[in-house]
Amino acid sequence: MKEWLGLLARVVTGGVWIVAGAIKLPDPAQSVAAVRAYQLLPSSIVPTVGQLLPVIEIVVGVCLVVGLLTRGAAVVSALLFVAFIIGIASVWSRGINIDCGCFGGGGADPDAASSYPWEIARDTALLAASLFVVWLPSTRLALDSVLFRRTPEPEGT
Repeated sequence: MKEWLGLLARVVTGGVWIVAGAIKLPDPAQSVAAVRAYQLLPSSIVPTVGQLLPVIEIVVGVCLVVGLLTRGAAVVSALLFVAFIIGIASVWSRGINIDCGCFGGGGADPDAASSYPWEIARDTALLAASLFVVWLPSTRLALDSVLFRRTPEPEGT
């Protein structure tokens, strides 16, 4: 049963990453602006982070959905969710009202603070799903089980 739950966690989390990255990918300037709005990173690395983040999200998402390098992708997923939770909590605590930019957009939003609890809750649930996949040795319908199948050693060796 847990292998099927792992599949569900993989596909849902991976799907979220693919959608989030695909929405941001066509507009790198907006993605950079969204990262800048958090006011957390040195301005010299904001463009790099803003441009790479959608690509990383899509790669992690695809790996999770197809079950390729699953544990590594789930670790990266968990680390990203921790960073996003910290980022949202940080702007909330500093009284900065911005759209999270999680699914495109970003920048000033006077009504954003009312969304922060939901965004943190969503990311916490997805963090839990990512950690479940990290913990689980294998899940159903994963490419890992085909590509990295362990063959038993012959007896007597």
